[in-house]
Amino acid sequence: MQILYLLIPLSLLLLGTALAGLVWAVRKGQYDDLDSPAHKILYDDDLDKMPKKKDSDKHD
Repeated sequence: MQILYLLIPLSLLLLGTALAGLVWAVRKGQYDDLDSPAHKILYDDDLDKMPKKKDSDKHD
């Protein structure tokens, strides 16, 4: 029974920390756009990292 004197304040502290983290995330805009990060994986952004072909590299 005495363990409840420790566990109840500890659980309230954890709840307050989680709530503060949620409020911080909402205020910083972490939940504003949930669709764009999922679609970014579909874009091919490797083209700018590939070396450009020169005319002298062609061997016909």
